[in-house]
Amino acid sequence: MKNLYLIGGTMGVGKTTVSQQLKRLLPRSVFLDGDWCWDAHPFVVNDETKAMVMDNICHTLGNFLGCSAYENVIFCWVMHEQKIVEDILSALDTRACRVHCISLVCSEEALRQRLEKDIEKGLRTQDILERSAARLPLYEKMDTVKIDVSDISPSAAAQRIAAL
Repeated sequence: MKNLYLIGGTMGVGKTTVSQQLKRLLPRSVFLDGDWCWDAHPFVVNDETKAMVMDNICHTLGNFLGCSAYENVIFCWVMHEQKIVEDILSALDTRACRVHCISLVCSEEALRQRLEKDIEKGLRTQDILERSAARLPLYEKMDTVKIDVSDISPSAAAQRIAAL
């Protein structure tokens, strides 16, 4: 039976890094970052682009789930609303899968420290601080396993997910 890992969390919490670590821990793994399905400049958010990114994500995940080379399919994206997770799952054939829905959470202080490092490196702009912090409380409402990454390494977080 395959495993599908849906890993959500606000911007800067460490989803990509944890997912890359998880990919190395689990056998026959493949990883998709939702951001790769919507990497545009300028970044436009409207009904058309939202539908496009969901189609891109679901098409790619469906291909991964249907491919015999992979046993573990890992997907990460912001996924700050339960409906996003439900929409993705409803588009996939998960009958032969164990689905693991995880939210990475952390303290606002830890999030700000991580984001400030990215801002200093020129990887993010200053406006990310408030936008990302505003989404933190939304994850508590989600029907997911919560992993607090405030004080643990990405490797430790990946190990916790692998143990699920």
